[in-house]
Parts: sequence; C-alpha cells; structure tokens
Amino acid sequence: MPRILIVEDEDIIRSAVRKLLQHAGYEVSDAVSVEEAEGLDPDSFDLVITDLRLPGAAGTEMINRAPNTPVLIMTSYASLRSAVDSMKMGAVDYIAKPFDHDEMLAAVDNILTRRAASNNDGPDNDTPASRNQTDSDPSEIMFGQCEPMQKVFTLIRKVAPTETTVLIQGESGTGKELAARALHLLSPRASKPLISVNCAAIPESLIESELFGHEKGAFTGAVSARTGLIEAADGGSLFLDEIGELPAEAQARLLRVLQESEIRRVGSTQSRTVDVRMIAATHRNLKAMTRTGEFREDLYYRLNVMQIRLPPLRERRADILGLAGKFLKRQAGKLGRPDLTLSPEAMLALERYRWPGNVRELENAIERASILTDGNIIAPSVLDLDSDSSDEYIPETLVEGNNEQTSARDADASNDLSLEDYFQHFVLENQDRMSETELAQKLGISRKSLWERRQRLGIPRKKN
Repeated sequence: MPRILIVEDEDIIRSAVRKLLQHAGYEVSDAVSVEEAEGLDPDSFDLVITDLRLPGAAGTEMINRAPNTPVLIMTSYASLRSAVDSMKMGAVDYIAKPFDHDEMLAAVDNILTRRAASNNDGPDNDTPASRNQTDSDPSEIMFGQCEPMQKVFTLIRKVAPTETTVLIQGESGTGKELAARALHLLSPRASKPLISVNCAAIPESLIESELFGHEKGAFTGAVSARTGLIEAADGGSLFLDEIGELPAEAQARLLRVLQESEIRRVGSTQSRTVDVRMIAATHRNLKAMTRTGEFREDLYYRLNVMQIRLPPLRERRADILGLAGKFLKRQAGKLGRPDLTLSPEAMLALERYRWPGNVRELENAIERASILTDGNIIAPSVLDLDSDSSDEYIPETLVEGNNEQTSARDADASNDLSLEDYFQHFVLENQDRMSETELAQKLGISRKSLWERRQRLGIPRKKN
C-alpha cells in the first residue's frame, strides 16, 4: 500500500485530503510544517503532498528534505507562478486550490504510477499506483456508462496518443478538465507536466505575463525574470480552460505558439522554442464569436483540429443515478456513515431535475444532502433542488414553462430549429428592442435561465 505524507498547516484542508486518500486505499501521515515532517522521515514515503506556504520553511523545502520522493505542491491561484518555479526546483506536479476530489486522486495516481514504472520493486499489482500507464483508461478518471459518454471515451483513446491540438467543448460543470487530464495521461507526454490555466481567472493586464513570462524590468513591478506557464509545460501538455476569455493580443501571441512552436517573453527580443501539446476548453460558442470579432478566426481553426464535445447531464440521464451513487459513497466514507442511501422519491427527483450546473451541481447536491439528512435515508427535501419550473426536465419542448400560447409562426419554426437554435435566433433578433425581463417572458423562462443560456451558448448581453 503506497504511503503518502501530507504537509499542510490548515486543519480543514489537511483533514479533508487525509480522509480522501485514506478512503482511496492509501496509508497517510500528516504534519503541519516542514520541521514536523522531517521527524517522520519523509524520504520513506512514496509521495509527499505539501502546501506551498507553510509556517517556517516553505513547502518547496520538502524537495530537499526528501530527495528520493516525488513532491506534489498545493497552491492557491494567487501563488501559481511560485508553483511553476517550484516545478523547476524539482517538484513533480502542482495542484491549484480549490481542487475537486477527482482532480486530486488523478494527480496522485499519475505520480505514483510513474514512480512504480521506474521502480522494479514498486507496490503490489492491486494498488492504484501499480497500474501501467498504457493500461489507463478515461473511464478511470471520468464516469459515464451512457452512449454519449462512451463515444467521448472512444474519441479520447484515439486522440490522446497523437500530437493533435484538441478543443473540448461543454457547459460549465461537465468535466472538461478531467477530459484534458485523461488526454494527457494517455499520451506519450504523461511523464511530463500538465499545466492547467483558467484564462477567465487571470486579470487581463497579467494574462500575457502569466502565459509567456517576462524579463526583468519589462513593466512596473517586474523585479526579476519570470518563466511563463507555456514554457513551464515544455515537453508536456498545456490545458487552457475558458479560452474564449483570452483578450485579442494574447490570442495573436498564442496563434504564433501554435504555428511556430515559439514564445517570446514580455520585454524580450529573443524567441524560445517550446514543445507543448495544446488542449483548450470553452463553454462558449467560439464559432459565433469569430463572426462578432471577439475571437480570431485563424486561432479558432488552429485550435479546432479535433473537437471533443462533453454532453450536459440532461443529455446523459442514464448516468445520473450512477454518478449520484458514486458521490454518495464518497461522502458516506468522509462522514463515517456507510449506510447513507437515497430514497426512491429522491432518485426520481434527481432523474427529473434539469441540472443546469451539470455534474458539479449534482455532486454539490449530494454533499449537501449527506450533511443535512438526519437519518440514513436521503429524502427529496434535503436535496434542496431549485423548484423553478424552467430548470426542471421537460422533454422535447421548444419553450419551457410557457403559460402563454405560442404563435403558429413560432410553432412552425420549431420543426426546423432545435431549442438552442431557436433561443439563439430569438435573443439575437430581439435583444436590441427588449429588456432581459421581456426576453425571458417571451421565451417563457426565468431571467436566471436566460442568463445561464447566454453563458452556455456564448451570447453576450448587449451593453446599454
């Protein structure tokens, strides 16, 4: 059984990570500082997971204190550049807070797999760490038994071994980062880093410096040279989440990376060659954005060499109870309540709900219900699902929850247009002369659903 050492000074995070790893079958010890960890003989462990910022010595000091043990760095996004620097010092990977459970387990499994592959005296074959990388499968990282997800898994298996640029499309909460991780772990680059960047989370003024790096004195506050995230991913994979949020200048520079495999740091006149496999993701309609000039058309075609579409949860209803059971089992283990179950009524409520937040919303609902339920049986009331009728599942209807009569012209249009096509057409045609409230009323949905669909389809709201 692999042994893991956690070094984290925040009690809640340390306890949560310890329970997660113990539930996954690992032997876990923990410490609140580098000094305390040193007393546990850190080099005797198979993996050290440490926070970057600790009282006393920094978490990167564990790289020196345990030279024969891989070190995984945990960091907040604000310290992301320091995490990249720590990888240059010898850390094997980093994971940004907040992270979900699947992301942490996948990172740990990947590191231990690589360690076992390079060590003939590795762990027993029935441990997660002992699985050969070539035997990995996307279904080990993502759950999906329905036909749409099986098609996704098949496509990932075919595309992963190639160098092809991949564009992952899907609504928020569908698991785009897990798909990117599966592509990386199944590729020949699996032993190199996967650098994940949320383009929407970086201030526009810093995006170029973060991605491409900068030289000393390139701008006010640049007191030293800094390696960019693209350069840090050299030899591995770069996952650009929410790529539709990149500003125009950064789009132009990213296009050069894809065309020439070169980067130039901010403030530098010299280009550097990089070997990076690019994986991008977005919940927005990039094709529509090219028509409005918000996204470069040439960059879109460079990114869209191979497209993987992750279906929303409402299109994979056969997986809802399976996912719920998976999340419930995890929560039951964390809470020490192995007898937690869903009532038949709760199962029906889960299946009928529309899940605008997709898998992430389902996971949150199960976690909340597991904590709030008094007994061992979870009832629909503690699931606390939004009762707005516009968010409930109503199959194959053009307009949801509309109490007004739809005109004959609109009814005829529904024969040729899907719900999303009709929505996009109606909003673009009428948003100049209607308020958001009027648009929502005409469509028979709530303002909340109108906003969510704008986000999902990449339709910007007109500025007054």
